[in-house]
Amino acid sequence: MRIPDHIFKGYDIRGLVPAELNADNIYQIAQAILRFYQIRCGKNAVRIAAGHDMRTSAPDLYPRLKQALIDGGAQVQDVGLVSTPTLYFAVLHLKADAGVQLTASHNPPGYNGIKMVLRDGGRITKIGKPTGILEIQEYARDGVILSVPGGREETVSGIVEEEIAFVFAQVNPAGLKPLKVVADPANAMAITYLGPLFEKLPGELVKMNFELDGTFPAHQPDPLVFKNLEALRRRVIAEGADLGLAPDGDGDRMFFVDEKGGVVTGAQSTALVARELLRTNPGATILFDIRYTMTPSAIIRENGGRSIMTPVGHAYITRDLNAHGGLYGGESSEHNFFECTGGAESPLIMMLLMMHILSRSGKTLSALVSEIRRSFESGEHNFRTENAQRILRELRQKYDTGMVSDLDGVVVEYPEWRFNVRTSNTEPLMRLNLEARSEALMRDKLQEVQALLMAHGAKPYGD
Repeated sequence: MRIPDHIFKGYDIRGLVPAELNADNIYQIAQAILRFYQIRCGKNAVRIAAGHDMRTSAPDLYPRLKQALIDGGAQVQDVGLVSTPTLYFAVLHLKADAGVQLTASHNPPGYNGIKMVLRDGGRITKIGKPTGILEIQEYARDGVILSVPGGREETVSGIVEEEIAFVFAQVNPAGLKPLKVVADPANAMAITYLGPLFEKLPGELVKMNFELDGTFPAHQPDPLVFKNLEALRRRVIAEGADLGLAPDGDGDRMFFVDEKGGVVTGAQSTALVARELLRTNPGATILFDIRYTMTPSAIIRENGGRSIMTPVGHAYITRDLNAHGGLYGGESSEHNFFECTGGAESPLIMMLLMMHILSRSGKTLSALVSEIRRSFESGEHNFRTENAQRILRELRQKYDTGMVSDLDGVVVEYPEWRFNVRTSNTEPLMRLNLEARSEALMRDKLQEVQALLMAHGAKPYGD
């Protein structure tokens, strides 16, 4: 069965169903994943926690994925319909060797995919380009066939309740004020943990689009596209709520909306949580990605912490957080990572920390954001181009008077402004993010860099 090379992405496997990923080739892909796990773990009877999201293709694909693992000798611990961070928790909690989650995250309804992790003691290793996905691609292309006796399946129930108990052990809910919170999970997987969590918290949860539906009837489950937040923003204002929550499709990202309907950026929420954690963990290491750094780096420095800048991508930040002994890492796309979860995302911990910040300070979220803001962000601007590497070279030369880094694409930093241009790990696009000390300077420099990109053939896409 033909398997397209391009479904093997930077951080996961993702493709259109059934043209690129289907009930036939997912068996071959799953056996390739198992072969990779067997080699890494040094045994055939690998224990694999397995879960899936609510996509309409899951009933066809998930049984085939599990059967491929069982036929190859794996011990499958089926946690069922769960969010991706719940699957990560299950891998650690059940002491599985590895995990697979059938999901296409925030992609449109026609997609599905697989996220993969290994457990290293109390840490998670996500499988992406630096950590083995190319080996899995090679095994899948070669058509590895595994037939090993002894494979079996075990159904695991109650994993979300176990996750919430674990989270409460990390962030005590005592002392939380009864906040009014509006949540729009876009008919997607965060529903599975938001309801159970808020049943145990004071205050009120106002629910929007709280029925699991893989067709996403309300809007696409991608909160990084701010038009998807418009109804939530209006509802927060109408309800007089303290906070709005906007998770993504598989529930591993969480955007926040303030009481005025303003969207809190990833860099801003990273800075707020970093400041909170540094109160009780002086000198801790905090990570953030290269897109927007002025606000978190300043807040971490002012509060006695150590900061590390990482490439974009959840697999890379998990890797770097574990490698550097980081306490917390925040990404601009609102993946939030914690040492206590093995370097994996925990939107539950992130939500509890934000609610503690609101409760303890007695201030509104918009006021707190105003306190920590150190820059004005452009938002992400995308371009299609056939000349990505040439454009990156031109940028290095044009802005060689600044501090230039090749950590991820090109990063250029000046005292009053900075930008990053990189190629996407998930789409055929070039992405521009820029920030400056003032809004006027941000707009002026954004226009300048955009003009340079377009002068070399890049075409704006989706703005």
